[in-house]
Amino acid sequence: MDSRMTKTPLQKNHDNVDQDQFLTILTREDALARFEAALFPRPVPSEQRSLGDALGCALAEDIVAPIDVPPFDRSNVDGFAVRSADLALAGEAAPVRMMLNDEVIACGTQPVRPVLSGTATSIATGGPVPRGADAIVMVEHTQPAGFRAIEIRRAASPGQYVSYAGSDISRGEALLRAGTMIGSREIGMLAACGIAQVSVARRPCVAILSTGDELVQPGASLRPAAIFDTNGAIVTAAITENGGEAAFLGAVPDDEQQLEAAMRQALQTSDMLVLSGGTSKGAGDVSHRIIARLGKPGIIAHGVALKPGKPLCLAVCDGKPVVILPGFPTSAMFTFHDMIVPMLRRMAGLPPRSDARVTAKIPVRIASEIGRTEFVMVSLVEGSDGLIAYPTGKGSGAITSFAQADGFLRIDALADQMPAGAEAEVTLFTPHVRVPDLVIVGSHCTGLDLVTAQLSHAGLSVRSIAVGSLGGLAAAKRGECDFAPIHLFDEQTERYNAPFLSPGLELVPGWRRMQGIVFRKGNTRFEGLSAEAAVRAALADPACIMVNRNQGAGTRILIDRLLGEARPDGYWNQPRSHNAVAAAVAQHRADWGMTIAPVAHASGLGFIPFAEEHYDFALVTARKQRPAVQAFLEALASDKSREALAQAGFRPA
Repeated sequence: MDSRMTKTPLQKNHDNVDQDQFLTILTREDALARFEAALFPRPVPSEQRSLGDALGCALAEDIVAPIDVPPFDRSNVDGFAVRSADLALAGEAAPVRMMLNDEVIACGTQPVRPVLSGTATSIATGGPVPRGADAIVMVEHTQPAGFRAIEIRRAASPGQYVSYAGSDISRGEALLRAGTMIGSREIGMLAACGIAQVSVARRPCVAILSTGDELVQPGASLRPAAIFDTNGAIVTAAITENGGEAAFLGAVPDDEQQLEAAMRQALQTSDMLVLSGGTSKGAGDVSHRIIARLGKPGIIAHGVALKPGKPLCLAVCDGKPVVILPGFPTSAMFTFHDMIVPMLRRMAGLPPRSDARVTAKIPVRIASEIGRTEFVMVSLVEGSDGLIAYPTGKGSGAITSFAQADGFLRIDALADQMPAGAEAEVTLFTPHVRVPDLVIVGSHCTGLDLVTAQLSHAGLSVRSIAVGSLGGLAAAKRGECDFAPIHLFDEQTERYNAPFLSPGLELVPGWRRMQGIVFRKGNTRFEGLSAEAAVRAALADPACIMVNRNQGAGTRILIDRLLGEARPDGYWNQPRSHNAVAAAVAQHRADWGMTIAPVAHASGLGFIPFAEEHYDFALVTARKQRPAVQAFLEALASDKSREALAQAGFRPA
């Protein structure tokens, strides 16, 4: 029997909701084309603005210069206005004596007396050239020669040190074209022509709404299971950066009536509406249903073959674009910059963004999902043969990804990976590559920030990429970093770190940090036990859940030593940081894990010491003499860093 004939009404309703969403997944190109076709062509409204208020706007019409700039012939130097013919034979052996006119031409002084043959007039830089003169002689090239006379020992050519009227800007020439974005240089050109007001494209008013019951605005108290609304602030800033007049209207809960009222009000007072969240298949995702009631043609695309960014919803309601961005910050910003910015800039009369691109090598394999164009954010470092692009790997929910990355690369929808060693084009977030002065790749520790703070305060840029101890060693061997922080224990030699070094690397002692079992205070399964006994107690209780660490981390090696062959519940939960382990235990998502003492104490958790490990640095010897490397070594050895490390709970080596 056909299974569709046996569904309950509840199941049918659920299916209808699902079909409303992601009915057709469009390619990025198809979604853009449909969105553009629904919005354009459309006129770009204009308005008059004063120069001081036009910064960042796009000119609505061509500007023709109303005057010459400079408006008169003027001197480029301090000196004397002369007739060049009088000095045709002048030289060191044949000085020419000139009589000075009883006039001094300063800036803003209109000349009265002409320069006749055999005479010269004193003139300041910027002064108008008097009648009869066709050259300026620098004062340094003259000598006094008695009462109101000078001697000149070098010839002067016609036009020497003279800026002629209109030599900068000619009356009637096209000064600036429509669509030009007004910056400080353009304002200077307009001011030079005496233009006080310009017609500019009116910035489209863009309303921003965040959606979700879980959102709390920055500055308010964060209740349990809630998060701060980051998308509202980010989207507002991005709209302003790209020519829009942003109006953040706050966050609306997942209530269909409240949200519809807020969306209708926003569309009445704005040219465009941008929401974040409420685009996927959750029970609270109601935004897409409301759009169908707000105007024609409604939803243009709901579901785009992008990663991140699949839940993107594009709509046009009675001529006004409505965009629902995914809720995760990275997904929201990728889709906004890639899909929305081109439309917003066009509405604002601005030219398309001209993103800078560089070629870089990918050090590690990047897996991808066939069928979706994937954007991967990367951090750039300088390798021995050019730029290296490290994937940030924090996921679409990470707000720091955009701030810490230099750009992104694109993996085609038909590819299932980008292999290690491949060359890729990286689109930069800024006009220029910001290669850091010091690159640290390996295991991260909160103590590292205490040392590198000195370098940052000295104006040196530091890039720290957390890939684990083994990943850091691999990067150091390839020459992709200056230091690789490691904490690896060799059971054969019972030594830390040194046995893992290869030729070309040398060990720099860092500090000692206590690793141990972390648990919630008052948990009788762990109170008063040694680390070994605590793990045995945890393994004996099937209800006891652990939180692990990622493979390649030094902490993971210690955990596996304690567990042996055991794989308790939670073993495959593998966060990449000590703080994530502490958070899992503090929030009752796990009962125990392994982290370092400073993190455990900062989280108010119980801690059972297990092993004092050595957190050291594998230094790439070939890069040792670089100024930033020397600065790091000095900072590491300084009393200031050692005191800060000790106060934080570490023991300097």
